[in-house]
Amino acid sequence: MTHKIFGVLGLGIFGKTLAYELANFEQEVIALDNREKHVQEVADYVTKGAVGDITDFDFLKAAGIEQCDTVIIATGNNLEASALALIHCQKLGVANIIAKARGKNYEDVLYGLGANQVISPERSTAKNLTSNLLRHSITNIIHVEDDISFIEFLLPKAWLGKTLSQLDVRRKYDLNIIGFRTAKTAPLNTHFDPNAPLTKEMFVGAVASERTFEKLDYLGYLK
Repeated sequence: MTHKIFGVLGLGIFGKTLAYELANFEQEVIALDNREKHVQEVADYVTKGAVGDITDFDFLKAAGIEQCDTVIIATGNNLEASALALIHCQKLGVANIIAKARGKNYEDVLYGLGANQVISPERSTAKNLTSNLLRHSITNIIHVEDDISFIEFLLPKAWLGKTLSQLDVRRKYDLNIIGFRTAKTAPLNTHFDPNAPLTKEMFVGAVASERTFEKLDYLGYLK
């Protein structure tokens, strides 16, 4: 079994949920927040909880953040606090730092400071909910970043009997087809001939660099 050490800085709803989920999968978690109540709420299931200022280098060092494989800066409302915590974690030698951001400007700054990954949970949740409400052919979608997505969809009936070359999906839909499934739970077959006719309905896996395909599906043009 693989155990990693995670630091969670900031224990709002997002941070507390993250700390609980990591601990539930038997990972070591160091959970920090400046509010004692929030630390007490996670104390029973994390490896270590401590009350203090995550912008204080000495506090982070004393809490053992330098031992972490990954640190998640889970407070995204104060850019200065997130930036200072990020810089301190870098000084402590943390290899993988993920930061939460509330907007695109925050993302740009945190990436500029060297964050390995910046996430906007509220924006991702809103995108996923929109997809669930509007989709027709799309069965699964993962928004990787900005307009980059991994999409799985049921082959549109209008595509039957045609080849991928004829359909010209890269130009028309900004799609890069990576494989097919014969059933929703079947393995993804990545070996296929783009010049072979699509003879039956199947599930398609693709990477989209724009949201053109999503828009067409949501408007009902790809049934």
